Amino acid sequence: MKKSLCVALVLSMTLALAGCAGGQADTTTETETTENTAAPEESTEAEDSAAADTAEEAAPAEVMTHEEYMAADLDSQVTVESYVQATQSWWEDEGQGKITVYAQSEDGGYFFYELACSEEDAAKLTPGTKIRVTGYKSEWSGEVEIMDGTFEFVEDGDEYIAEPTDVTELLGTDELIDHQNEFVSFTGLTVEPAAEGSDAAFLYSYDGSGSDGDDLYFNASYNGQTYTFTVESYLCDNTTDVYNAVEALQVGQTIDMQGFLYWYEGVNPHITSVTVVE
Repeated sequence: MKKSLCVALVLSMTLALAGCAGGQADTTTETETTENTAAPEESTEAEDSAAADTAEEAAPAEVMTHEEYMAADLDSQVTVESYVQATQSWWEDEGQGKITVYAQSEDGGYFFYELACSEEDAAKLTPGTKIRVTGYKSEWSGEVEIMDGTFEFVEDGDEYIAEPTDVTELLGTDELIDHQNEFVSFTGLTVEPAAEGSDAAFLYSYDGSGSDGDDLYFNASYNGQTYTFTVESYLCDNTTDVYNAVEALQVGQTIDMQGFLYWYEGVNPHITSVTVVE
């Protein structure tokens, strides 16, 4: 009896252990199945999020009006559209082509400083060409400009060449800066000595330390106030009419001028045309 009971107990325990083992295996399988089923769903959500981020980055920036651009904070990213009026010389810096552009639309002027640009595209930046520029609004010694910019051509067949705005009467007023970077004209100014105590009408470089081919600096007065003007050699080099005209100026002559209303520690236009009228 005891032996039979022991055998029965052993058989019962064996069956129970087998049942427990089987139940544990099933539970593990179910867990693994559940986890494997959930993994693709989590991966899909991550991929959707990444795709959304990529789409947001690829979305084109909204183009600002000139008024919105001027109201934007310094160092903020901006996007504008405007028309090329002139360019400085293309150059390459450590393998990256760059070009500085004077641009203007009907609502205002822009100065795009050293846009990233291939030599091939630089040749296409002719006056009147419309471009879209994205970069950072900056200020350097009073000049508001876009730096670290890139551009693309706007292919809509639209062109614009600005007529010069006569700002002579605004010289010495707070309103003059409202026309910053625009193509402007000055009429009836008198050539003054380029340096105190000198009879020279111009200087090579701002302090006279330069030579033929460098920027030209000259002074002209209106209503008793004297202002400094520049022939930027990267814009108009020593082979251009304006460069040669300034080299021929004499103190006391009356001149008319055209150029871009650049700013450096005050008004400092980049002149593209000079005509002696008296």
